Amino acid sequence: MGNKLKAYIKQLRSFLENTKELPDPEGFKQELLREIQFWQHERLVHLIVTFMFAIVTVAVLLVMIFQPMIPLFLLFVLLLCLLFPYITHYFVLENGVQTLYVIYEEVCRRYMDSSIPKDCIPEEYGIKIEKLK
Repeated sequence: MGNKLKAYIKQLRSFLENTKELPDPEGFKQELLREIQFWQHERLVHLIVTFMFAIVTVAVLLVMIFQPMIPLFLLFVLLLCLLFPYITHYFVLENGVQTLYVIYEEVCRRYMDSSIPKDCIPEEYGIKIEKLK
């Protein structure tokens, strides 16, 4: 999912940099809003999963403190090793959605004569998410 979001942001940036005038600005804006809603949902699901995974990891740690056993320790290490990729993936989703917000505001300001002040939108499109394979 992270690579798909990165590719979509890269495609949007490229399109907006090379386009002076949108043929259907309202349609483009609506499509971008649909895409943002999709990524917001994805981000929420991953937040819930990451949060629950963290709770289980802490619970295993607490049980392990009071009942030190090797299987519990191995389970804790496994959960901890899996928790870090979950957090990293959620971080990518969060930053990607924030970047889509900035792109949406830029589209509204540039093509829709929006009332969003120019100084409220950063010069660059949000947080740079590199490392696209």
